[in-house]
Amino acid sequence: MNEQALLAKQANKPLAGLTVLELGHFIAAPHCSRLMADLGAQVIKVEAPGCGDPVRSWGMSTKGNTLWWSVHGRNKQCITLNLKDPQGIELAKQLIAQVDIVVENFRPGQLEKWGLGFSTMQQLNARVILVHISGYGQSGPYRDRVSFGAIGEAFGGLRHLTGYPKEVSDLPPVRTGVSLGDSLSGMFAVIGALSAVYERDVAGSGVGREVDVALYESVFSLLEGALPEYGEFGAVRHPTGAAIPTAAPSNTYRCADGMWLAIGANGDKIFKRLCIIINRPELGESELYDSNPKRVANAPMLDNLIENWTLTQDSREAEQLLLANDIPAGRIFNIEDCAKDEHYQARGMVMQVADPRFGEVTHPGVVPKFIGQEPGISWPGPAVGAHNHDIYREMLGLSAEQLEKHLEQGVI
Repeated sequence: MNEQALLAKQANKPLAGLTVLELGHFIAAPHCSRLMADLGAQVIKVEAPGCGDPVRSWGMSTKGNTLWWSVHGRNKQCITLNLKDPQGIELAKQLIAQVDIVVENFRPGQLEKWGLGFSTMQQLNARVILVHISGYGQSGPYRDRVSFGAIGEAFGGLRHLTGYPKEVSDLPPVRTGVSLGDSLSGMFAVIGALSAVYERDVAGSGVGREVDVALYESVFSLLEGALPEYGEFGAVRHPTGAAIPTAAPSNTYRCADGMWLAIGANGDKIFKRLCIIINRPELGESELYDSNPKRVANAPMLDNLIENWTLTQDSREAEQLLLANDIPAGRIFNIEDCAKDEHYQARGMVMQVADPRFGEVTHPGVVPKFIGQEPGISWPGPAVGAHNHDIYREMLGLSAEQLEKHLEQGVI
């Protein structure tokens, strides 16, 4: 499929017409550009010749290919380019001259070492927006430290809040199970990139700018009131397990079938309805529980009373009973539950995507939704260098002889 046929699949999406050059690897920058590709941007992903992005070999595989890559690289055009070769740098400059946004997640200063710093980019293309994603940002005493998502979550204060209080468990703070810090920084990078596009094209500056996203800051920015509470009272938040420390009852309760059920009944009226459902209506009138602060103060006792009821209930039946009475509740889903759930399927969040390497791959759908429009998934993560011809011949205008020479010399 040539470049024009590929772009036609993206043409009716919100970001159609925006061109992004991804000089990224692993998760953060590729996640950023994938989100924009899902929404219609033309994303050109640069990978090292031969091996490609390390994520291509991560996770479970079939037929010699990993399934994650089908999602991680979807809706992108993949080219190979050796950024350690002077000829490769010249090709990169030709690409930069034609794109709207460059996204990168190398260590600070690496682009400058290659001769691709922002000042150089602006000489090539005054409208280009450069989005940096790094562990600690482009400035500050820690800028040169190496980092991954797990380290950013630790330094950003999130990891300290995971797990259970010390009096319950002496195990170390737990990981969330996915690379949350990387994905968060990728999302903030999208916000930064599109804000810069707005400034350039709508507000009318006409020029690009640098965007600096630090992984730890992306995590730190989600810590709610932890910082002002420390600043005012010297209070340090600690892990609270499955409960919300400022609202009760809001916890996870075991059911008769061994499943866990999350219940959030921290509003006064909702709490009274819950008390009737669990056959303890007097709790709703008790002075111990007649306001949220009192329920928080007595949360352990209250949680025990609620779990005494859930332990007698099938989780699905309890969930339906609570929801029927307008009480927020939900079973703890694993990925199988998600994949089979009718609501996920009705909203297009579990999609079957044709992939030439696998046949069909189950993909998560596109977020956010646009009412009246289905962004969809145009194509799965391509093979290494799948679009070399489209980009180098059709976009940059290289001849067949030039392309073959670059291949022979390891430039692409």
